[in-house]
Amino acid sequence: MKHSVLTIAKYTCLEAYRNRLFLFLLIGIVIIFGFGQFVGEIAITETKHIQAGILAFVLRFTAVLIISLFVISSLVREFNDNAVTMIISLPVPRHVYFFGKFTGFAVLALIFAVLMSMPIWIYSSAYQTALWTVSLFCELLIVISVSMLFILTLENIPLAFTAVTAFYLLSRSINAILLIGQSPLLESTALSHKFMNGLVMVISYILPDLDKFTQTGWLLYARGTIQDFWFVGIQTLIYLALLSTAALFDLYRKNF
Repeated sequence: MKHSVLTIAKYTCLEAYRNRLFLFLLIGIVIIFGFGQFVGEIAITETKHIQAGILAFVLRFTAVLIISLFVISSLVREFNDNAVTMIISLPVPRHVYFFGKFTGFAVLALIFAVLMSMPIWIYSSAYQTALWTVSLFCELLIVISVSMLFILTLENIPLAFTAVTAFYLLSRSINAILLIGQSPLLESTALSHKFMNGLVMVISYILPDLDKFTQTGWLLYARGTIQDFWFVGIQTLIYLALLSTAALFDLYRKNF
């Protein structure tokens, strides 16, 4: 079983290499770094902070978009080419295929996190940048799990990518939406207002707290601590278990 998982993971990484994913990623990093330098040149004050903040935001969001697109397109390609059918026809359980693909994607996520953090080292301390890198890796693992779940459920690239993007953006902003809804300026006794506040609160309990992952404030003001590391790690383990279980349920109920 272990050998099968590693074999599937190996060919997943080879697929990324043959599709020139790493070359595309490096070109993107160079372009983003150049954009950050340009913004720094036109900034009047706090040049270093502005450059670090823009780089961190753009690099993180770019990594999420690229890894989710690759996961979705890779799985769809294997379904369309009947590669999944061929693998499952062998004496290999379906969960071995799933964890093999996930392991390969996780290796890519690690490479993404390391490469994306390279420009950040110029603007921040080693400890804060390392914490940012580990947090980005955990964030990408959650995005990979969500992408696998949605493509197995929806079986459509545009729908799955839209759902992943909506999940990510909502997870990033749900706390801000909750604070806005509870603002004293918006106090209301209307039933609809209470219903919406309650709905947002329920959603906030369901979604991962991604706004506490990969924080730009760690790089700008050295706010990252070991408590942030443990929070990110525990949330990642919980949501990986939940999302992987849901994705495996969808995979096992499919008829090939």
